[in-house]
Amino acid sequence: MATKHEQIIRYIKELQVGEKISVRQVAKELSVSDGTAYRAIKEAENRKLVNTIERVGTIRIEKKKRESIERLTFAEVLNIVDGQVLGGRTGLHKTLTKFVIGAMQLGDMMRYVDAGSLLIVGNRVKAQETALQANAAVLVTGGFDVTEEAKKIADELEMPIISTSYDTFTVATMLNRAIYDQMIEKEILLVADILTPIDATVVLTTDDTIQNFNTNNHETGHLGYPVTNELGKLVGIVTSRDIIGKSDDVRIEKVMTRNPITVTENTTVASAAHSMIWEGIDLLPVVTDVNQLIGIVSREDVLRAFQTAQKQPHQGETIEDIIKSQMSVAQGESQVIEFTVTPQLTNQYGTLSHGAMTTVLSETGSHAIKMKKRGEAVAENFNVYVLQPVQLGTVVRVEPRILQMSRRFVKVDFDLFADNDLVAKAMIMYQLFER
Repeated sequence: MATKHEQIIRYIKELQVGEKISVRQVAKELSVSDGTAYRAIKEAENRKLVNTIERVGTIRIEKKKRESIERLTFAEVLNIVDGQVLGGRTGLHKTLTKFVIGAMQLGDMMRYVDAGSLLIVGNRVKAQETALQANAAVLVTGGFDVTEEAKKIADELEMPIISTSYDTFTVATMLNRAIYDQMIEKEILLVADILTPIDATVVLTTDDTIQNFNTNNHETGHLGYPVTNELGKLVGIVTSRDIIGKSDDVRIEKVMTRNPITVTENTTVASAAHSMIWEGIDLLPVVTDVNQLIGIVSREDVLRAFQTAQKQPHQGETIEDIIKSQMSVAQGESQVIEFTVTPQLTNQYGTLSHGAMTTVLSETGSHAIKMKKRGEAVAENFNVYVLQPVQLGTVVRVEPRILQMSRRFVKVDFDLFADNDLVAKAMIMYQLFER
């Protein structure tokens, strides 16, 4: 039987997009306490099922797909431009499809404005009202007010009209930056992207026996399974190591590992990989904020994600991407990396920045390890010694040398040369992440 918390989440999922809810309403509708209703609504907000907008309330929204994360809601635009809502407040949860700068004649401008878009314009009354009637939102720059007619149209059509003190160029720059940042965020692998959902994996309960484990192990080949109670909450995990020497009729509850390490859907794959390496585990249960099991992530899932990510083109360029683009393998020496110190890699004094240097060293070491041993390597700690500054425009040569390699750790020594002069030395300890 579902808990009251789960009943509330299910109730919220069944609401129409745009419908308002409140703690008091949910408590009365489902006969639960205000505290239970509040906690469930907060979890629904974490799951992106609802959105709370100041002076409007909590509204059921359509959960964003990762593919369209670069789209912003009008509520997010309001925060970005530090604006105020003049009308159409109930439409803040809607997503804009594009923004248009109103710097042309009205007829020409309206060819680009369609439903769901955002018109950025100054105190052009006719343009504001025409855009709203086309079911587009309006962002008024320069801190100007709008007519009562425009506010009335915005409220009727539930399309926001927002005012900001910034000028048009600054607003466009801010929105472009926000979209670009979200494009980068879209490329960050999360556990939600790779998890195996609960309905596609084997889950044991506390009442199952080792015989059940062996049967599932024979059918699936998996060496570990999450364990739940009768409410579907995670209570432990059981692996083949736990059942060695135990008879088939022993209950799983007696041999399982309690309080296992878990992750959520929003945990990054890199963080999950680090937990697996550090703890020496092959399986991570994925849970909600109330410890409800929703899936699992295995070591193979993480490795496959890393390998796929390396082959994907990047839409948003991070600082790390810029640094990597400067690096190339030295001719005739497969492990040696060369790069030119460009303005992006320097600090305020025009010399190679410490951050750029550590990124180059980390990538060079990982490249050298892959040449020797198959698998992913994660840099754990650095020791870097700068002997002399490296100036803008200098070609730097990085020579790695593997000092020691065990099953789980690798020590790599580095020499950095500029014009045949030794300019820095470093040593990095890597953790190996293998199948």
